[in-house]
Amino acid sequence: MAVRAALRRRHRVTVPARLRLLRTATVLLATASAALLLVAGITALGTWDTVADRDAPRTTSAAGLALALNDMDAQAANILLSSGDAGRGRLGTPYRKAVGLYGDARRGIGHELRTLAVAAQGNPADEKTVESLTDGFAEYQELVGRALENDGRKGGKPDALDDHREATDLLQHRLLPEARTLVSSNDDAIEAHYNSARTTLTVQFTAVVALGVLLLAVLGFLQWYLARRFRRILNPGVLAATACALLAVILGGQMLSASSDQLRGARRDAFDSVVALSRARAIAYDANADESRYLLDPGRRDQYERAFLAKSQELYGIEGATLSSYDAGLATSWRAYRSDNADLRFTGEFRRELDNITFAGERAAAERSVEAYTVYQRDDRTIRALVAQGKERAAVEFCISWEAGMSNAHFGAWMAALDQVTDINREHFAGSVREGRSAVSGQLPWVCGLLLAAALLTVLGLRPRLAEFR
Repeated sequence: MAVRAALRRRHRVTVPARLRLLRTATVLLATASAALLLVAGITALGTWDTVADRDAPRTTSAAGLALALNDMDAQAANILLSSGDAGRGRLGTPYRKAVGLYGDARRGIGHELRTLAVAAQGNPADEKTVESLTDGFAEYQELVGRALENDGRKGGKPDALDDHREATDLLQHRLLPEARTLVSSNDDAIEAHYNSARTTLTVQFTAVVALGVLLLAVLGFLQWYLARRFRRILNPGVLAATACALLAVILGGQMLSASSDQLRGARRDAFDSVVALSRARAIAYDANADESRYLLDPGRRDQYERAFLAKSQELYGIEGATLSSYDAGLATSWRAYRSDNADLRFTGEFRRELDNITFAGERAAAERSVEAYTVYQRDDRTIRALVAQGKERAAVEFCISWEAGMSNAHFGAWMAALDQVTDINREHFAGSVREGRSAVSGQLPWVCGLLLAAALLTVLGLRPRLAEFR
């Protein structure tokens, strides 16, 4: 009898101790899972803030700066081309248009420099680059201002040309390389944050699943132990806790998986194309400026012709093409692509975009931009043919006029087509950001609440059983 009583006392001590141990393990695992998901959610939201609100705008601002610099120089050349001799023989509409666009570009550069100056704070390399750009832009404006002043006096065109040459050299050898450095620097920052965030989300997802499985295993064991010891099939509190934990693990995994997927969509599917198209637009403005420089500066025509071809190759590269063979190569490779979208015989920024087609309507918009580009390229040959025939005024009028059928009108149509495909990718980037943030902010409170409920339900479910041993 004494032995039996001792065994009974041991049993009464062992069972509640085990129940308390399982209860503690459940509460700790549920709390740890909730804490991990809370940290993961806050980290994901911080990543979206960094990528969407800081790094992406910096990259597009730097690309916009390069574009505006090229546009400003092109319009300065167009002013000099259309001004005549101290106003005599002026091409009225092209001149007024160039003056207006020159002012727009100058204001745009000022805005982008201010934006980049704020963005560069804390990054010594970028701060130095922005400071150099600001100083260089002031010097550039002084040179162009002097060119326009000289152009305003009779017989001042040669001096104006010398000043513009110096301004263009400053632009090409200092300002544009520095602007491109900022584009690359900020895009590299996005890439670093993207890779780090994806790795972190993968680790967090694995940890959440592991903790969740362990939590469910403990709850399952607890349910089995209660059924075995107390002759009850199910404990309602533990059963409810198990359901809450299972739902929390599913929702938490979905939250982290959705964040990772949306981050990939924002970076790879959308923003990679935005960067390629922004670069393409800046290169396009530089190539357009080369045409004006070619007409303005006969002494450098060979140089500007080579520069135009180099930029054409950056946009739509055809191996071994010269300016005289480029059109035929473009036509042949484009026909091949239209017959088979996998047949990409060209390189450059257009290739980067066409290799990354993801969204509805994107391919059609990208193809329209290439087709508008082919029209602009044919216009360039018309300009050079008119120069070769000695019809320089006709070449200038065709180049800088915005009337229908003229080169600048076709350039504007090309830029509008580029804007359409860029806007598609911008909208999906913004959509991925919204959905990524929503996946966290919408599900995180529920997930944490369910895990805390699982812990509380376990405590409440075990209370009657533990009371039996008092």
